[in-house]
Amino acid sequence: MKIGIASDHRGVQLKARLTQLLQSLDCDVHDFGPFEAQSVDYPDFAAQVAREVSNGRMQRGILICGTGIGMCIAANKFAGVRAAPCHDSVTAEYSRMHNDANVICLSADQLSDQLADQVIRIWLKTPFEEGRHARRLQKIAELEREVGSQFCDNEKRVPPGSSPQ
Repeated sequence: MKIGIASDHRGVQLKARLTQLLQSLDCDVHDFGPFEAQSVDYPDFAAQVAREVSNGRMQRGILICGTGIGMCIAANKFAGVRAAPCHDSVTAEYSRMHNDANVICLSADQLSDQLADQVIRIWLKTPFEEGRHARRLQKIAELEREVGSQFCDNEKRVPPGSSPQ
């Protein structure tokens, strides 16, 4: 399985550990950085992995920041990306079974090494259940196309730091 992995500065150590784990599981891992713990902007790194998952060059992605939330928000801007913040075995399992998550977002600040390993192993091995969940994902894909066409038609955009009216 081809997996892209990236973090922000807070996730560099966990990313290095998980890269070793993934390689031991015979995954083809591409590390998009960063490689040092100097402050970086997480959207830059989330975009690299999400873009590769979106265009099919990577089958899955792993993103790590302080909480996992910022990476998740950024990754979900890309067509076909289903990023999920997972903080335990249950969220990892259900993100795959019910949502076919192709990107997992982890909290470097909240996950122990042992729990992070467990979460990744479960996420990698859990299949998508299909059935009613496939119907729901189809509806999400339709929303994605609708929103994408509105964006292309220059509909009103919400400026950063504000809320929709």
